[in-house]
Amino acid sequence: MLQGLSWYLTLLIMKRILGIVVILIIIIALTGAYIVFGPATKFSHNSRYLYVRDNSSPQEQIIHQLDTGNIIRSVGIFNMLAKQLNAWDRITPGRFEIKKGASIFSVIRDLRNNNQSAVRLVINKLRLREDFAKLIGKNFSTDSVTSLNFLSNNDSLLSLGVDTNTLMTLIIPDTYFLNWNSSPKKILSRLKDEQQKFWNKNDREQKAASLNLTPTRVYTLASIVEEETNKNDEKGNIASVYINRLNKGMPLAADPTIKFALKDFALKRIYYGQLAMASPYNTYRNKGLPPGPICTPSASTIDAVLNAPRTDYLFFVARSDFSGYHQFTSNFAEHEKYAKLYQQALTEEMAKRVQDSLNKITQP
Repeated sequence: MLQGLSWYLTLLIMKRILGIVVILIIIIALTGAYIVFGPATKFSHNSRYLYVRDNSSPQEQIIHQLDTGNIIRSVGIFNMLAKQLNAWDRITPGRFEIKKGASIFSVIRDLRNNNQSAVRLVINKLRLREDFAKLIGKNFSTDSVTSLNFLSNNDSLLSLGVDTNTLMTLIIPDTYFLNWNSSPKKILSRLKDEQQKFWNKNDREQKAASLNLTPTRVYTLASIVEEETNKNDEKGNIASVYINRLNKGMPLAADPTIKFALKDFALKRIYYGQLAMASPYNTYRNKGLPPGPICTPSASTIDAVLNAPRTDYLFFVARSDFSGYHQFTSNFAEHEKYAKLYQQALTEEMAKRVQDSLNKITQP
């Protein structure tokens, strides 16, 4: 009887030990599952990014960012699991988003499956190749110096159908999504595709032809209009002035082209001496359009040129009330009258600003 009782107690103890072991196994499994599949991020804002710049050592690049970036807990477990899933051998260069609350498993899965996070490239008004190169350097893996070298090389641009003068005609200001590791050529190729779609819509190519202009020349003219005014409701009239001058063989005499030639976009007044400068962008000395655009005009400005009203206007000048609008005329004597009024108002305004500055300095 004692032997039976001893056997019973032994069995009972073994069951309890087994139960504890099972519970421990479950706890360990749940803990492991939570570490792998539960929220693993350490940051408080919405997203962080991992960058793989090349194929040389993706594991080292990512582990270094995780170690120094305060991004996830358990970097060691991340590394071990990535090895088990053969992730390190499948990762390609790019930018990968880690959202707040992401698990170790989901991050590794995105890396392994090359689920890259596209760059949201917002292009507004750009004037110079240098501006575009800086934008590329800020948003993509290629630095601004390398980008500028590409954008300044006619041999590089040849396959895209542009040169250093007409390069910016590929850009229709908008928002574009591209992979972070896109090269300058790939970025431009995407922009060229979108540019072609733009010109194929709404009879734009046909409208350009009716003006005896190519899309490139329309774009260049629109860039001048873009720099002349912020008033959308008078862009068509300004375009009509330049179209009329082109048709009559007159110089465009556009002040924004002088600013572009001087690379001084803050000029408020163009002086006579500046009009004599030797530059293909000096539309006072050279008839016709300049060799390329002086900025990236908006789609609405391009359409304003394509749909410009038929007028007999040959001249325009800013109104003396500084409203931002212009006075349009077909008579030079009348234009001179309005121009003198504006120049007088501008001189008085500048003198007033100087006096106001002096008053502030001399105030006790």
